Amino acid sequence: MEPTRGMSEKRSQPVARMLFGLLILLVIGALWSTNEVRPDNFVMEVPVFTHWQALETNWLYALLMLFTIAFPLIRSFEPLLDYYRKWRYLLPGGLVIAAIFIGWDIWFTKVGVWGFNDAYLTGFRPLGLPWEEWTFFIFVPFSCVFIHEALCYYIKRDLLAPIQQGLTVLLAIFFFAVGFLKWESLYTSTTFLLCGFFNVYHLLFLKNQPRGRFYLSYLVSFLPFLLVNGALTGGFTQAPVVYYNPEEFFGVRIVSIPVDDAAYGYLLLMSNFSCYHYFKGRKSA
Repeated sequence: MEPTRGMSEKRSQPVARMLFGLLILLVIGALWSTNEVRPDNFVMEVPVFTHWQALETNWLYALLMLFTIAFPLIRSFEPLLDYYRKWRYLLPGGLVIAAIFIGWDIWFTKVGVWGFNDAYLTGFRPLGLPWEEWTFFIFVPFSCVFIHEALCYYIKRDLLAPIQQGLTVLLAIFFFAVGFLKWESLYTSTTFLLCGFFNVYHLLFLKNQPRGRFYLSYLVSFLPFLLVNGALTGGFTQAPVVYYNPEEFFGVRIVSIPVDDAAYGYLLLMSNFSCYHYFKGRKSA
């Protein structure tokens, strides 16, 4: 009976995944259709860490992306990690995820949830989005998965494995609570609800993935997140590279960084991490 039940569950999974995806589309569709964004309502003055005059250049965003990718790219070819041999696990899912986030980004830029300061950009905007922003969705996951691989090499034990399931449940509850309570704030609600749904998806359909490893990698990557995102949100310059509509985000900042960006990064990195391990697992199988 056990093999038969296992086969039945396996056959039902695609239907369950499809229904779950439909639920997400319905909720996010309702959210986006019931919220009106006030255009050109941006905050340009934000708290700062410190002011670095050297960053006052229209190459700032491009240089930040170069800073993000340079070290992981160079170290990818070292024999200890052989990270370059693992790119094939990251790219298939990563490109699809990047396309989804870019589409989301284009829409939010168009309706006025956030915008980009030309003073720190080179000027080329395909589909209304700075080319530097396009690279963000490739370079940041690439670098954070490198951090994950380095941690796996140097820390053999999955330290957070004993608590990963409970932590995933608690985070899902937290994400849903914030998402629904802040329904009127489009950035907050969209990001936190999607984080909640993705955690539930993990619990239902990706039961064997090493979520403890992801949580540790996310925590370690928070320091470079503070540096890069701090620079993007105006923590080191006279004005932010990326500015926000105050009605559409939570309203709390880590100095210059909206707390929503931490959830946005969580969603971007966890989705890339999940696809990476999916393709890696298929190769092993």
